[in-house]
Amino acid sequence: MARRFVISTFLLIAVLMLAHPVWAQNGEFARQPGAVYDSDKKGEKPAPAPRHDISGTWEPAKTASDATQGGGAKAMPSDGKPEHRLPYTPLGQKTFQSHKPLNGVTGVPAALTNDPLPGCDPAGFPRIALHDFRTSQIIQMPNEVAILYERDKKWRVIWTDGRKLPEINDALEPRWWGYSVGKWLDDYTFVADTVGLDERTWVDNAGRPHSDALHVIEEYHRADRDHLEMTITIDDPKMYSKPWIALNKLPLRLQAPSFDIREMECVPSETSSYNEGFSDAAAGIDKAK
Repeated sequence: MARRFVISTFLLIAVLMLAHPVWAQNGEFARQPGAVYDSDKKGEKPAPAPRHDISGTWEPAKTASDATQGGGAKAMPSDGKPEHRLPYTPLGQKTFQSHKPLNGVTGVPAALTNDPLPGCDPAGFPRIALHDFRTSQIIQMPNEVAILYERDKKWRVIWTDGRKLPEINDALEPRWWGYSVGKWLDDYTFVADTVGLDERTWVDNAGRPHSDALHVIEEYHRADRDHLEMTITIDDPKMYSKPWIALNKLPLRLQAPSFDIREMECVPSETSSYNEGFSDAAAGIDKAK
């Protein structure tokens, strides 16, 4: 039993690092156990969206792998196509070239990466929503909105009590998840702004960089009772000459209140075992030398 567990864990790590969709035996994408997808409700006519309400447990609407953005942010993947080339500043281009991601046009073998994520550093924001985004739970309270993520069981707080974003200066403590404030644009659209993000994180799985000037804009639009559309825009004048959209209206589907969110942890000991048993050998690294 223990050996089967170890092997399955190694395979899970490989899948997460390479970010390739997992296929079931019937040819369909793997599903989150107990989740409901749009394909399960063909022909339905969803009820109208409730006002000022984005609370609930949300899963990518099409498949469990719909938001696994291994090759970079879903709306701007690192695939070499001209339309997906980011507007780097000279500093942004230099910083990007120093990154050695596992995926995208500059991808390297796992043993050669300098990606902080496989070492179990926090993904940080916005990367947690731009790579391996799975189930999330949104909780609305009078003065804040909390978002709980399946990956690494992390959470963020978006303040809605009227406070302003902190000023970005040397006195501001950088955070993995930043400082966030939000408000309703209309009855069905909630917008959040986040600043103060730790520069050690990457924007996405393709190694896109950010500076201490990063400003992330999230928009959550409640399309109907069962669907929420998530958009993320990146604005970092030090790294990019203009803002760019990383995620464009990704559809999420509301799950039952009883839906049980799985664990998806990064375990350093298992990562180390995977590197020793697989990735180092695959990259031709001989530790004995």
